[in-house]
Amino acid sequence: MRMFDCKRFAAMVGKEFVQMRRDRLTFAMLIGIPLIQLILFGYAINSDPRHLPAGVLSADNSRFARSIVAGMQTSTFFDITRHPSTRAEADRLLRDGDVLFVLTIPENFGRDLLRGDRPVLLLTADATDPLASGRAAMAFPEIVRLALARELTGPDADLNQTEPPVDVRIHNLYNPEGETQYNIVPGLMGVILTLTLVMITSLAITRESERGTMEHLLSTPIRPLEVMLGKIVPYILAGYIQMTLIAAAARFLFNVPMQGSVILTFALSLVFIGANLSVGVTISTVARNQLQAVQISIFFFMPSLLLSGFMFPFKGMPDWAQAIGSILPLTHYLLLIRGILLKGNGFMDSLPHLWPILVFWAAVVAAGLKQFRRTLD
Repeated sequence: MRMFDCKRFAAMVGKEFVQMRRDRLTFAMLIGIPLIQLILFGYAINSDPRHLPAGVLSADNSRFARSIVAGMQTSTFFDITRHPSTRAEADRLLRDGDVLFVLTIPENFGRDLLRGDRPVLLLTADATDPLASGRAAMAFPEIVRLALARELTGPDADLNQTEPPVDVRIHNLYNPEGETQYNIVPGLMGVILTLTLVMITSLAITRESERGTMEHLLSTPIRPLEVMLGKIVPYILAGYIQMTLIAAAARFLFNVPMQGSVILTFALSLVFIGANLSVGVTISTVARNQLQAVQISIFFFMPSLLLSGFMFPFKGMPDWAQAIGSILPLTHYLLLIRGILLKGNGFMDSLPHLWPILVFWAAVVAAGLKQFRRTLD
């Protein structure tokens, strides 16, 4: 039996350091992934979202109404960004995701309050993501109480002595029970498609390059675009099989209500599937081996998972994190699929979430074609 030799061991360690230095991508991943995690979890991720966009539909301009709106703004839970003039406009803002809350102040609110009639104050919340809207909705009655306490002084102070002077009602729209699986399970469709399609495609093409079969393919008259499309099309079927399994589980295992058209969901998902497959093909043009393909795939998947609004409320992230997340197709696909299945959105309602994915897809295809090596190095 040969004895352990320190010189041989040192030579082996030195060889690995040299190999690590030559493999710059792997070394960059060793440094880059921890830094990304540190920045995202330290600065971007927030499980207690604040400054959530809200609208105010007010038919009363009394000092009490103004005080409540000012109390919402100063509470840090709400940012008043819209002032719809009709109920239909307010519903559209909620359906499109432009606001997460709409406060409705009825006509003659101040007069009825002073008469002791306990007017109704309605806060409608987009509860598709209970984590995003839950804490703000729970804080709203206390915000109203403090706002009115500042106004009901002197001869009006008696209105604060017994029961609350207003009837605060909170309507959780689209998910009245606040079931988290209603939000999570449809989102899993996008997360699983992103992970599997990007990684499988990048590995499949990189494996061909390692085995030399890509060299034979490139020696034929086939064009780069034809190669990319030929690699993408078979995996589209795989993506739809995954979607079918998840949709069936959502309906029959988790009882997720499907308000919109499942056919529309599958039709519009083609754009998202194509975008992810194109990312995988583009990664394969950069990666030298399968290990690098996996590393780059993870490098793409991690921000998609954390900044898309799947795990943490998107509206609760800082502006710079939302800007990065808005580039990623998963962010828009989550809004699209949750809008169809939970809100009953149609094609026109889904269009604002569809075109960013199309733009991303076109940009990735252009980058992949540019990087595609017509001959192997």
